[in-house]
Parts: sequence; C-alpha cells; structure tokens
Amino acid sequence: MSPSPPESTFESIAARAAPAVFVVLWSTGFIGTKYVLAGAEPLTYLAVRMVLAVLLMGVIAAIYRAKWPNRTDVMHSAISGLLVHGFYLGGTAVAIFHSVPAGLSALIPGLQPILTSTLANRWLGERVTPLQWTGLLMGLAGTLIVLHGRSLSGDAGWGWLATCVALISITLGTLYQKRYCSHIDWRSGNFIQFVAAGLLFALGAWLFETRVIVWNREFVFGLAWLVVVLSIGSIGLLYWLIRHSAATQVASLFYLVPGVTAIMAYVLFDERLDMLSIVGMVICAAAVLLVNKSTTPARKA
Repeated sequence: MSPSPPESTFESIAARAAPAVFVVLWSTGFIGTKYVLAGAEPLTYLAVRMVLAVLLMGVIAAIYRAKWPNRTDVMHSAISGLLVHGFYLGGTAVAIFHSVPAGLSALIPGLQPILTSTLANRWLGERVTPLQWTGLLMGLAGTLIVLHGRSLSGDAGWGWLATCVALISITLGTLYQKRYCSHIDWRSGNFIQFVAAGLLFALGAWLFETRVIVWNREFVFGLAWLVVVLSIGSIGLLYWLIRHSAATQVASLFYLVPGVTAIMAYVLFDERLDMLSIVGMVICAAAVLLVNKSTTPARKA
C-alpha cells in the first residue's frame, strides 16, 4: 500500500484538530469582550467590529475570487448572519455590559447543545441516539458543576433578557446555517453576514447608545483579536464543522467552552478554579466523546 500524500495527511490532521482549535478560539471571545467593553458600549463596539470584519473578509473574498451567491442565497446568508453574529453577539455583549456574571454567560453554550439537538431532531431530520442524549445530559451536568458557587445575578433585567436572546439565536443560527447556507462559499457568505449584522449594530448604536469610544491599548488589542481570530477564524471553523458534521455533534463542542473560559479567567483575572470545577470539565469532555462516538453520518428519522 502506497503512503498517503503529504497534502492528504495534513488535511487529516487539520480535520482532527479543528474541533479543539474551535473550542479554544471561541472561548477567547468572552475574555476579549470583557476587555473591549471597558472602552465602548456593546452595540458601538460591535458596529466597529463588523465594519473591520467586512473590510477584511472583502479582501479575502477578492483575493480568492469567491463565488458570489444568488439572490435567494444572499437572503439566507443575511438571516444566518443576523442570528449567529447579530443577536448572539449582541445579546452576549449586552449581558456582559450589564454586569451579568461570566457564570451566566457561560451557561449559554452549556444549554445550547440540548436545544440544538431537540430542534435538529425535528427540523433537520437528524436522529439523536440514546447514547448521544446521555452525553448531552451528562454535558449539561458537567457545565453546572463547572459553574457551581458562581453568582448568577445581574444588575439589570436587560442583561438576563439579552442572555436568553443570545442562547436562542446561536441555536437557530447554527441550524439555519446547516440547512440553507452549507453550499455557499464561506468567504462571500460571511461577507454578506457581516454586512447584515453590521447594519443591525449600527442602527442599534445610533438609537440607544452614545457611540463614544476610548481608543486605549486594551480596546484596540481586544478589538483586533475579536475581528481576526473570532469573526474570521472561529466563525470560519464553525461553519466548516457545520458543513462536515451533524448539528448535534457540533453543538456538543460548546460544552467545553465554559471550562476553557474558566481556565483562561483563572490565568488572566485570578478567578476561582477549584477541584470540583476541574471534575466538571472532565465530565464535559467525556460527554463530547459520547455525543461524537459514532463516526457514521447522522441518519434521517
């Protein structure tokens, strides 16, 4: 048997590493948001972020001569962008801005796999096996253990509402992306999504915020990280995973986000990280392995 070509070996390694890389990159979003919100209100910061993301993705699409979608696919991309980027990022940023603790923000990805699997079972026809349901419930338990003892109170009801909006929108957004946008070139598709979300944030900032920005070092570095690493890197990985995996399997990766975020917060902000939290992280990791145990494509109901 002849050895595999180097390109094939590299692609295989990259495909195996993609879920872990996605979890780490996605987890940095909570840390980066905490930095940038010290320099701007949430919708103002997000409007600037989307402008920069549009410019960067436009350059990438032009360089690689991305195929542009037809009118119907433009509409689908815009709707997906409003859900994944608009209401999810907006809800998360508004919640953190209103002092909703990191513990409650981390519950968003902790609850998302259960909601995604329930909807995917009905909307996409993906069969969720009993073993996968066991893993999903185990992951939820692990998430709650990671967040034990953390205050879940916010200083305003708007923060709680924004958290619920973020949870629902990221769930619907990933399912919508799976069903209607998987065939669209990710470069041109993301460009359209960033434009749609940017218009939403600009309107919101103009109506409800002062639009004052403090251009200090923390804001600039945090903004650059969120644009390049999150909006381009992690979103590109997320959509690649959605295209190549069942929605339930992709959603299960979000169980790992609270634990990774907790480790980052421990290193950067000296937040508490005890043995029980570490046990919760191990349970979450085991849950993801259970949900992704089957290597065969998801069967239709």
